[in-house]
Amino acid sequence: MRSPENVLESLKSKACNQSYKYERLYRNLYNPQFYLLAYQRIQAKPGNMTAGTDGKTIDGMGMARINALIEKMRDFSYQPNPARRTYIPKSNGKMRPLGIPSFDDKLIQEVVRLILESIYEPTFSDHSHGFRINRSCHTALKYVQKYFTGTKWFVEGDIKGCFDNVDHHVLIAILRKRIADEHFIGLLWKFLKAGYMEDWNYHNTYSGTPQGSIISPILANIYMNELDSYMAEYAEKFNCGNRRKINPAFKKKLDVCRGKEQRLKRNLSK
Repeated sequence: MRSPENVLESLKSKACNQSYKYERLYRNLYNPQFYLLAYQRIQAKPGNMTAGTDGKTIDGMGMARINALIEKMRDFSYQPNPARRTYIPKSNGKMRPLGIPSFDDKLIQEVVRLILESIYEPTFSDHSHGFRINRSCHTALKYVQKYFTGTKWFVEGDIKGCFDNVDHHVLIAILRKRIADEHFIGLLWKFLKAGYMEDWNYHNTYSGTPQGSIISPILANIYMNELDSYMAEYAEKFNCGNRRKINPAFKKKLDVCRGKEQRLKRNLSK
C-alpha cells in the first residue's frame, strides 16, 4: 500500500482543479499506516486523550486494535459511538457543550480529517483563518493591519451556534460536489448522526457537528467556505476600477477641507 504521505500529497495536487471528483477515498481506511499516522497526531495533543462513552483510552493501542477497526471498515459494520457530552465555560460566562468521541472513533476521524484537509485546505478562501494550518486570530489581525491601514470602522459579526446549526443535508451536498465515493460519504453520515450521551441519556443529532469532535473544524470550514465564496463574488459587483470609490458625503467634506487649506496657503504666502 502507498504511504499516507504520498496519498495525501496526491489528493492535494488535484485540489485546485474544481472539475475533478475524488473517487475511492474509502479504501484508504484499509491502510494500517494511515491509522499509525493518525495515532501519532492524536498522541501529540493531550486534549485528545480523554476517554469517550466506551471508557477506552489510548492504553492498549496496537496493531491488533487497528486491524479490528480495518475489518469493520471492510465489512461496513463500523458504527461510531455516541459522543460523551460535557461543558466548558465560555468567556461570556455561559457554558459551551463539547462532544468527546471514543478513542477508536477519534482514530478513524483523524484519518478522515487528514483526507478532507488535503482535498479542501488548498481551496479555502485566503480570508479564512479559523481552524486552519498555520493560521489563527493572530494571522487574521496581521492581515487587517496590512490591508486595512487607516480604516476607522470594522463590522463584527457572529454566526450564532455555528457548529450546532450546520444542516447535515446541505453539508453532504457540498461534499458531493468534490467527492464521488458513497462509502466515504456514508461514513461521514454515520459521524454526523452518531448522537451523544448526557446524564446517561442518549440524544439524536439532527443538525450540527459536535464541538470536540476531530472532524468538526474541517467540516465547519467546508460548510462556511460556501459563504466566503458567495461574499467574494458579491463584493466583485461593487469593486470596479483600481481605486476605491469615495463616499459622496465624505467627498463633499474633503472638498471643503481642501478649499480651506488652499485659502490658508494663499494667505500665508502674501
